[in-house]
Amino acid sequence: MPAPIRLRELIRTIRTARTQAEEREMIQKECAAIRSSFREEDNTYRCRNVAKLLYMHMLGYPAHFGQLECLKLIASQKFTDKRIGYLGAMLLLDERQDVHLLMTNCIKNDLNHSTQYVQGLALCTLGCMGSSEMCRDLAGEVEKLLKTSNSYLRKKYVTKISLCAVHVIRKVPELMEMFLPATKNLLSEKNHGKCKLFFLIVLLTEMCERSPDMLAHFRKLVPQLVRILKNLIMSGYSPEHDVSGISDPFLQVRILRLLRILGKSDDDSSEAMNDILAQVATNTETSKNVGNAILYETVLTIMDIKSESGLRVLAINILGRFLLNNDKNIRYVALTSLLKTVQTDHNAVQRHRSTIVDCLKDLDVSIKRRAMELSFALVNGNNIRGMMKELLYFLDSCDPEFKADCASGVFLAAEKYAPSKRWHIDTIMRVLTTAGSYVRDDSVPNLIQLITNSVEMHAYTVQRLYKALLDDISQQPLVQVASWCIGEYGDLLVSGQCEEEEPIQVTEDEVLDVLEGLLVSNLSTPVTRGYALTAIMKLSTRFSSVNRIKKVVSIYGSSIDVELQQRAVEYNALFKKYDHMRPALLERMPIMEKTATNGPTEIVQTNGETEPSVVEAKHPPPVTQPANQVGALLFGIPPMTAYSKNGLKIDFTFERANPNPNIAVITIHASNSTEADMTDFVFQAAVPKVSTRGQVLHILLHNSQQLRMRIKLTYTHKGSPVQDLAEVNNFPPQSWQ
Repeated sequence: MPAPIRLRELIRTIRTARTQAEEREMIQKECAAIRSSFREEDNTYRCRNVAKLLYMHMLGYPAHFGQLECLKLIASQKFTDKRIGYLGAMLLLDERQDVHLLMTNCIKNDLNHSTQYVQGLALCTLGCMGSSEMCRDLAGEVEKLLKTSNSYLRKKYVTKISLCAVHVIRKVPELMEMFLPATKNLLSEKNHGKCKLFFLIVLLTEMCERSPDMLAHFRKLVPQLVRILKNLIMSGYSPEHDVSGISDPFLQVRILRLLRILGKSDDDSSEAMNDILAQVATNTETSKNVGNAILYETVLTIMDIKSESGLRVLAINILGRFLLNNDKNIRYVALTSLLKTVQTDHNAVQRHRSTIVDCLKDLDVSIKRRAMELSFALVNGNNIRGMMKELLYFLDSCDPEFKADCASGVFLAAEKYAPSKRWHIDTIMRVLTTAGSYVRDDSVPNLIQLITNSVEMHAYTVQRLYKALLDDISQQPLVQVASWCIGEYGDLLVSGQCEEEEPIQVTEDEVLDVLEGLLVSNLSTPVTRGYALTAIMKLSTRFSSVNRIKKVVSIYGSSIDVELQQRAVEYNALFKKYDHMRPALLERMPIMEKTATNGPTEIVQTNGETEPSVVEAKHPPPVTQPANQVGALLFGIPPMTAYSKNGLKIDFTFERANPNPNIAVITIHASNSTEADMTDFVFQAAVPKVSTRGQVLHILLHNSQQLRMRIKLTYTHKGSPVQDLAEVNNFPPQSWQ
């Protein structure tokens, strides 16, 4: 066969291709020639062919058929063959190919080779793609090289040996103790170069991160590391390691990271490094990015260890200066770091509040999001007015992707720190009119609950919401809250009872016109129409225009919207068959008690005896109820036995809740009639729409709808664990209604 073309000629030929198809044709033709050469077992040109194959691999073409040829080159005695073979192995092989295990013996032989260049090739390959099996087989050879007495080898290849050791530790953590004596010897050397020291620090860091025992062992090195870091800071200009006027910043960063690991949760180590951290923080040049990198690592170290309060303030001030930097990356990492520390160093971060708020105006989306999150974390009772002013301005001008999160954050902050009820209501109104349909659905019932509980603000709130409806009905959360309030407090709106500001003059027909407009508007969602129809129905007990309301309700009895149709049919039934009950059923909602967020119902109690259990549920009653859930009153409720088996009896006793008579308050009593104790007792129950207060279970009753309670009991009796499941059907009984 003719001699194959050289790599240089192949590159030149491929670069002359004018189209992708032409290049692909050249590659396919050359790959065919290379395959033929491999089949002929041509040892003369194998190295050249593999080199060309690697170039084509880097261009994105398949080269897997050359994997075994790489192994043959590694086994060759010629250095040029080994060099291409090892390079090919690093590019074409990884742990997914079983063929890589075939080179384990070759690497072992080359790690003990008399030529240091061959040893270097083997070290690079093992550190790049060695699997856990290879690392376990070759760890002894790496450890031997790490503590070798050959000064030339230690000087030239200690970095490769260290990185190879790091790779072995990552793959087989249980072998790290093997390298402990070698690390001690390297650290005790008087004249080790900065490059060698860098990779030794990398090795120590890896060991400390993966083993608590190693972490405790190397904590005694803190004074030595502090001394090395101090020498770096105080050393003069060194052209070999100087970067922008700073001596070996890469080594400084690595030492700071190791100090952070060693000082975490350790008083003595933290105290030993406080002074050097202060020196680095105050003496590092900030005009260059390399200095900012060192300062950032210093801040992270200060925040992670048990540092002094003054040092922590210094670190936060550094982050505050980062916020003024023109580099967006620096501003972003500063905001992220401040967000992590705001809970532990709140007052120190507060000093940079104005700078943080200015970041809300940044053009970068990531910076704005971090600034928004940090701004909400800084809100407290002292700055609530000023911070809300800035955040509401941000809400008004921010991109749509921020509005939902910002609105929810304002709601939470206002609920926690509102200086007055009126301010709270005004803030919510501003959010509803600004964020509009971006307000999350779960915010509507929470806002309704707030308005209901602010008794003295009902007239003011309904007036403000009515005005907002006249201006804009496109914002669905605003319309839903406004409809609910008008239905509850429409009589206050018409009578003009508002002490907070001048009342508006509005008639019953004008109010009904607005609500009817919501029912026919194309902007209204089905949920909004349900709110509007219920509001109109409630006004039948507050307004005198009952005949008009009857006509509106009857129209929607044939609506194509099933939910709206059901409401209208049930409301019509109230007008006709149960008109005597309508005033009581449609009276104002009572003050609502704050409960947990919606979630799956689970009642769990663990105690040692079968005494009355404390139960806990995680499902609150809904804020508003459809027409068929406007419950009947509870009168006498007899006790009932929910479970009786194997001497264990569980009874429920009931009473009417105050002020809401539709809530059944259930107290649970468990008794043991056997001679032996029942220990480790756990009572679990599940029933829809539950809330709790101490030792009681609160259940919201639906008119005539019966529930099913599931019970799970776990306890230990006579030394044996017992577990049983039961159901309480027809719950509550008909006598409850």
